[in-house]
Amino acid sequence: MANSPFFIRLKRFLPRSLFGRTLLIIVLPTLITLAAATYVFFDRHWYTVTNRMCYALAGDIATIVELMHDSTNADSKEAIADLALAKMDLTVTFVPGMQIKVRQHHRLYPLRDILNEALNDRLRYPFDIQMHSAPEMVMVRVFTPEGAYIIMSPERRIYTPTTEVFIIWMTGSSIFLSAIALLFMRNQIRPIRRLADAAEAIGKGRSVPWFKAEGASEVRQAAAALMVMRDRLRRQITQRTAMLAGVSHDLRTPLTRMKLQLALMRETPEVKELSADIAEMESMLEAYLAFARGEEAEDAVEIDLYDLLNEVVAAARRQSQNASIDLSAPKGSMVTLRRNAMKRCLANLVGNAVRYSKRAEVSLSIRDHAVDIMVDDNGPGIDASQREDVFRPFLRLDESRNPATGGVGLGLTIARDIARFHGGDVVLEDSPLGGLRARVWLPV
Repeated sequence: MANSPFFIRLKRFLPRSLFGRTLLIIVLPTLITLAAATYVFFDRHWYTVTNRMCYALAGDIATIVELMHDSTNADSKEAIADLALAKMDLTVTFVPGMQIKVRQHHRLYPLRDILNEALNDRLRYPFDIQMHSAPEMVMVRVFTPEGAYIIMSPERRIYTPTTEVFIIWMTGSSIFLSAIALLFMRNQIRPIRRLADAAEAIGKGRSVPWFKAEGASEVRQAAAALMVMRDRLRRQITQRTAMLAGVSHDLRTPLTRMKLQLALMRETPEVKELSADIAEMESMLEAYLAFARGEEAEDAVEIDLYDLLNEVVAAARRQSQNASIDLSAPKGSMVTLRRNAMKRCLANLVGNAVRYSKRAEVSLSIRDHAVDIMVDDNGPGIDASQREDVFRPFLRLDESRNPATGGVGLGLTIARDIARFHGGDVVLEDSPLGGLRARVWLPV
């Protein structure tokens, strides 16, 4: 049911943040309650009271008109008018010979409509109602064959001030209670936001110190679990690095003895092959150690990506004389990351590009909350079905990337590992140069 088209469309209009959704949960029932209370008030209380008051006024007006119309003595008419003013708070004026001038009222006015219905039920003469003809006064003109009776009545006779009291009370109490709920909700959301920021910082490889757990018990539990997970990750990385560093050191000792023995021997083709094998083993050990270490001990700092890319491209130009490398990046692209680790990531990608092609381009683009670093080449590229496989450790392709050109199958693995350590990723795409594009995206 939650996957129905209606609910899918409804989700588009719902707030995405926890604060917004919680606020909606608080405000929506309040609005529904207000609407229900308002409907009950106007349907039961306001309409009933106003209807009774209008019928009472209509009865008084009908009585006065009938008495004055049946009276033939001017003094008695004046006495009736004085009695109406004293006892009914109505001002009555008779205008002889006034013709019928009943106005058509098109604008919706509930109070006038109720009074009109009451007068229709009580009077047998045509009449006209003018609301607010004077400040806080209602004028009713009753047209008889002899003339018109103009009756002025205070609005309070047909209007109850409980309407304003009700609206002010409901609106004021709702705003006050919503403000209190908003204040408490912010205090509950703040620890969750702090927890989310800490998780994001850990995902980007930044150093996150212990922080005081606040909020609900579930949030405190999640914060404590996050800090424990951070410590476990650090211990695991440290142990892995120490283990491989020890293995690397232990293997370097016999390799060094072998190099010394080969140096003392007469140079023959066999000795050259053994020396090349030893050099390859040393290169492999360095790659293994770099892969295991991941530059985890480095602190994240704010740097200009242009300077870092310029440094990587300059080093690649010095090492590769046969390939041209172009750089296109704006200055002032400040990003917080681990400089040496990211330099190694970009150096691996640029090195791969110039190793298998004659031309490479490095570019930088900035978008919302992320930056993209593209490394393009015009080499043979990699088949789309194999682009994820090349990120597996120690995997080398036999066709498009010849192992004779160097490498032990860890360059792309290390690059992706570093990018993901910063909260980003490395993906391979088709290049506009005709070869391969390595895209590094990093959150900012």
